[in-house]
Order: sequence, then structure tokens, then C-alpha cells
Amino acid sequence: MEAKEFKILVADDSLLARKKLITNLNELGYNNIFEAADGEEAVNKYKEEQPNLIFMDIVMPKQYGLDALKEIMDINPNVIVIMVSTTGTKKNITDALKVGAADFILKPFTKSQITAVLQKYNR
Repeated sequence: MEAKEFKILVADDSLLARKKLITNLNELGYNNIFEAADGEEAVNKYKEEQPNLIFMDIVMPKQYGLDALKEIMDINPNVIVIMVSTTGTKKNITDALKVGAADFILKPFTKSQITAVLQKYNR
């Protein structure tokens, strides 16, 4: 799918982290991007926009990232969710993958990691 048609949701309570990821995505030609500042907003944005891919933090207010992931996976078990977090404990990674996350990226992430994810999942 062309980058301009590919919808991406970036869910992170850190404005700085969201902006860095969005800047990387823009530089790679992706501009159809939506933002959420917490887990609850992420679920609502998913329902509204039906993005092809979600980058989601684990530790967020209102609704924990793993709980938002579960709720989104209940809506669409085929959606691609990439967990992006500083809390890369083995348990968090395992839990996220069990619930249905496609992948896990540790912060701070690099543009090459984002590129690799998009190459892998934008088919």
C-alpha cells in the first residue's frame, strides 16, 4: 500500500515521543497519521479512523497500553500494533505479544527501526 493511503495511529502520553515518531513517519512519506495521548483516546481513535498500523506506548494514563491493546484486538484481531516503550521488561514484551501485538520497539527508537517496521508490515 502506498504511504499516502496507509493510516497510522501514534498513541503515547509523551508529546515529545509522539512528535519524534510522527517526524520520522513524515520523513518516510507517511502523512495519514492520527495521535492519541492515552489508552482510552487510542481506542476511540482506532474506532473512528480504523488505522492500518498502531504504534502504542505501554504506560499511559486513563487506560494502560496493554488494556487498550486488548480492547483494540477485540475489535479487530488483524490490526497491526507495535508496542513502543521504555519498559521493555520480558514480562511486558511477552504480555503484549500474547495479547496480539505484532512487534515491540524499545525507546529510544531509531528511524531505521521505524523503517524496518513499515517495510515489514506495509504490504
